[in-house]
Amino acid sequence: MDTMDQIISAINVEPSTFEKYLERNASEVGTVVNSFIPSGTHPDMDKYLYDPLKAYSENGGKRHRPLICFAACLAVGGSTEAAKSAAAAIEHFHTAALIHDDIADEAELRRGEPCLHLTEGVGLAINMGDLALSLVNGTVIKDDSLDDATKVRIVRELIEMTRRTVEGQALDIGWARDGRYDITPEDYLIMATHKTAHYSGAVPLAIGAIIGGGTESEIEALRNYGLDTGLAFQIQDDLLNLIGEEESTRKDFRSDITEGKRTLVVVHALQNLENGDRERLVEILSSKEKDPAVLAEAVELMESAGSIAYAKSYAENLTSISKNRLHDMVPPSNARDILESMADWFVSRLH
Repeated sequence: MDTMDQIISAINVEPSTFEKYLERNASEVGTVVNSFIPSGTHPDMDKYLYDPLKAYSENGGKRHRPLICFAACLAVGGSTEAAKSAAAAIEHFHTAALIHDDIADEAELRRGEPCLHLTEGVGLAINMGDLALSLVNGTVIKDDSLDDATKVRIVRELIEMTRRTVEGQALDIGWARDGRYDITPEDYLIMATHKTAHYSGAVPLAIGAIIGGGTESEIEALRNYGLDTGLAFQIQDDLLNLIGEEESTRKDFRSDITEGKRTLVVVHALQNLENGDRERLVEILSSKEKDPAVLAEAVELMESAGSIAYAKSYAENLTSISKNRLHDMVPPSNARDILESMADWFVSRLH
């Protein structure tokens, strides 16, 4: 067993909560993920490509996507070592998505650090995101521990995940570009499911179950669980950007308003505010406003429409229903307990 397999085999699903599961295992899993980033054949390739990408990936957050892939593998009775390349592939996709997303949004900070396009330049950052995308399928194809049929199935999952995420991103960016304020909550849910829920929940869980040898009903149960909880994760992300206490100390607090994001809170507010208030909210969302007082005014308008409470309730209901379904479809285990706890963490996390 090589060093990376030893790290993966030591993944601990004993902690009582999903948050503790992340805290205990994120650093080790990050080491495994980063081990799949190669080096260049010329020193300047490392300078302009591989080294900055590795440094960006090392500031990798909680690593929840690879860790839920491992938990799903364990939940159906599988071995985590077999899932390491697929888990890393999903995290490389996440890296690519963040790099490109920050460029599209003209964002300034990512995980408390200046965005890659600001430190390395837009052209090199795009190129690094492209490299991370190339690692997604390639990482799995090169894994000799997986049989060809499993590789093909996983790559098909990853290809579909990529397409759906890009579709959701197209809606998100397109609505902002065209100044669309006729977006409904139903439109938002389609966008967020595509943009976030597939790659942040559904596909990591489904791939973990596939590699773990789960039944088709277990695979689909975990996929559906990931769709519901992944959507709740995005809604909570949107809420934290508006009202999160820890986020309030960060430079990018309420940046979703500055960027005119059509979040569930925003689209609900636009449907429920009276004419004058609605016009004022549209004005703020259209102006790339950064004044904290004006951003606070926008949040007050959303609160007055009941939109923040609506989004919180929607996310909580999603997770409650999805936990019951998972409980019925997947056999009892510590790994299933961790995944059930994940739903609660997705809607109660503070950052």
